[in-house]
Amino acid sequence: EPFVADEYIERLAWRTPGGGSRGGEAFDPKRLLDEFVNHIQELQVMDERIQRKVEKLEQQCQKEAKEFAKKVQELQKSNQVAFQHFQELDEHISYVATKVCHLGDQLEGVNTPRQRAVEAQKLMKYFNEFLDGELKSDVFTNSEKIKEAADIIQKLHLIAQELPFDRFSEVKSKIASKYHDLECQLIQEFTSAQRRGEISRMREVAAVLLHFKGYSHCVDVYIKQCQEGAFLRNDVFEDAAILCQRVNKQVGEIFSNPETVLAKLIQNIFEVKLQGYVKDQLEEHRKSDAEQYLKNLYDLYTRTTNLSSKLMEFNLGTDKQTFLSKLIKSIFISYLENYIEVEIGYLKSRSAMILQRYYDSKNHQKRSIGTGGIQDLKERLRQRTNLPLGPSIDTHGETSLSQEMVVNLLQETKQASERCHRLSDPSDLPKNAFRIFSMLVEFLCTEHIDYALETGLAGIPSSDSKNANLYFLDVVHQANTIFHLFDKQFNDHLMPLISSSPKLSECLQKKKDIIEQMEVKLDMGIDTLNCMIGQMKHILAAEQKKTDFKPEDENNVLIQYTNACVKVCGYVRKQVEKIRNSMDGKNVDTVLMELGVRFHRLIYEHLQQYSYSCMGGMLAICDVAEYRKCAKDFKIALVLQLFDTLHALCNLLVVAPDNLKQVCSGEQLANLDKNILHSFVQLRVDYRSARLARHFS
Repeated sequence: EPFVADEYIERLAWRTPGGGSRGGEAFDPKRLLDEFVNHIQELQVMDERIQRKVEKLEQQCQKEAKEFAKKVQELQKSNQVAFQHFQELDEHISYVATKVCHLGDQLEGVNTPRQRAVEAQKLMKYFNEFLDGELKSDVFTNSEKIKEAADIIQKLHLIAQELPFDRFSEVKSKIASKYHDLECQLIQEFTSAQRRGEISRMREVAAVLLHFKGYSHCVDVYIKQCQEGAFLRNDVFEDAAILCQRVNKQVGEIFSNPETVLAKLIQNIFEVKLQGYVKDQLEEHRKSDAEQYLKNLYDLYTRTTNLSSKLMEFNLGTDKQTFLSKLIKSIFISYLENYIEVEIGYLKSRSAMILQRYYDSKNHQKRSIGTGGIQDLKERLRQRTNLPLGPSIDTHGETSLSQEMVVNLLQETKQASERCHRLSDPSDLPKNAFRIFSMLVEFLCTEHIDYALETGLAGIPSSDSKNANLYFLDVVHQANTIFHLFDKQFNDHLMPLISSSPKLSECLQKKKDIIEQMEVKLDMGIDTLNCMIGQMKHILAAEQKKTDFKPEDENNVLIQYTNACVKVCGYVRKQVEKIRNSMDGKNVDTVLMELGVRFHRLIYEHLQQYSYSCMGGMLAICDVAEYRKCAKDFKIALVLQLFDTLHALCNLLVVAPDNLKQVCSGEQLANLDKNILHSFVQLRVDYRSARLARHFS
């Protein structure tokens, strides 16, 4: 531990008797001084002893340092000597290696010509046998030495090509004949080895045949035998994948160029097996059954591309993607050239049949209804005419819309889009997809939804009809549901096909025009509200009596509100619920606001037609309170505010004459025109009394 002088002295004083550090002892400075003096002397003796020991150790260290330095110098000298010896040895080894290399070059220079000479001598000997016309060498007569014979005859065949024909025609023909015989023997041997499954023998024979012209024939034989018994099931594509997978494992052990052999096998499968299978499947239905033809074409093309994807795992050379694409194109090019025309023709006829089958099931004969474009519709809406859409049509309460039929149309279009995506050339895909979309617009939007809207508009009854059938709201509801299905299909299946092409803006514009045209017709159909108001007028006219608000016996009124009020409120609640079920989004609030405002105006004008006694006024207030409850179902602030104000106005019918001015200056009536207030006060039976007129003036 570090030495601390204060602590050391403190401990020394504590141990000394009379040092004053322990309790109960008297302090004795003399004894403490003596102890310090003695201790200082001991420390001085200890210091001298330690100093002598330090000097001794320093001398010993200096001595050992000198010895170590001397030893290092000796080792450095030894290292220099060893390095010099190593350099001399390295130079000697380099010299010897140079001599050995030179000697090897000389030996090779002598041996190579010698080997060539020996080889040439052997070839000359074999050539002489062909000249003599008798093959005596064991290499030609022993069938087990076919490999050596093949090597010799291949070399002789190359030499014979250089000889003049006029002098050596006979020997050249003999060599060519032997060349051909050996080639056939080797191919036969390869075939037999393949049937026996002897991979090593096949590899040996293939290596020999590699230098022969018939090597390609050997590959053809291998490919042909590989396919024997490989296509026994109904699924030719699965069989082809299994075959290629099996051959891929084997071909590398047999041939020196396995990727070429495997590519040739795949080409043979595509051009023979698959092309024949595709032709049989498609030509059967090409002219007689467009639906089955398109289904088969899509299925076959999909399965072929899936097979191609599996084959991409194998080594087929540098550009296997292009290689496989060309093979697929060679099979389907004649079918894909006019695919879209067949697709559009089928989709058109199929859609027309689905529509006609639906209308036939309803015993409905389609007719021409309405003329003019979207501008004409807007003009008719702006003028708020009585919907001059031709003669009224009895729809028997049916909407002429069918979700089941629409689902069938959308399903056909979805399948057509999927086929278009798979079978169209990438450059033609947006254009073809747009044509399919146009077919859907024509038959779903124009021929079905638009026709139903026109029929619905033509079937809207006049506002004075007593038994108005407001089924147009059902048309709105179903058209809204169907268009949501149409929009979903547009986003899910069409958008991915055209999202990155100029056709996108064209499709969006076409869709926008369709929506706008339908919205205009739906907006025109909202004049159904006139029919609702007309129906309410009929109820009020039939049920409301003048004696309701001016009863003969003022003290014997037992009803809380009039029968007309009950029926009108029941009718309005049904229509509000129907509107909520038929529409969605902001359209609900817009239509309900319009209906609420017209409902308020009708009740306001209706109340203006009667005179009110005191009890009749109370009954009118009860009726308006019930109307206000009904208005709450609209959930429109403006409508509720209008009925609140009307309820406040009805209070003028019963308030005491002295309180009229106070009521008129209340929060709800203060901002109303004085003429409106006056008109309600005039409805009181006691209005003509001088007292009431004086208080209100």
